[in-house]
Amino acid sequence: MSRIMLAIKTVLADSDDIPTLIFDEIDTGISGRTAQKVSEKLSYIAANHQVICITHLPQIAAMADAHFEIKKSAEAGKTTTGIQALQDEEIVEELARLLGGAEITDAVKVNAREMKRLAAEKKLKKS
Repeated sequence: MSRIMLAIKTVLADSDDIPTLIFDEIDTGISGRTAQKVSEKLSYIAANHQVICITHLPQIAAMADAHFEIKKSAEAGKTTTGIQALQDEEIVEELARLLGGAEITDAVKVNAREMKRLAAEKKLKKS
């Protein structure tokens, strides 16, 4: 459903009045090149709208202009949720976590930096 909405919003991106779009888990069931294309469509929509996207795919996360980490914790029978804006190296660390899983090596971090750099270049070419 999220991907259908993404397709519709991509077509209507220049003409609708909706200021904010939220895509939750738009990455379900996709990977690789498809995820890259979805990230490019989200970036296109973000030129005229605020886009909030919850994702677990580095291809989609790398294209974001801002990154936030949401953490949920339970203590003494009480569950709390916190949100923190990520900066520079924290973004690389989070992309590396999405790429590498349990063990984050230097090579995975290099790959995460490269993904972020390529995403930035792609966005510059569009503007």
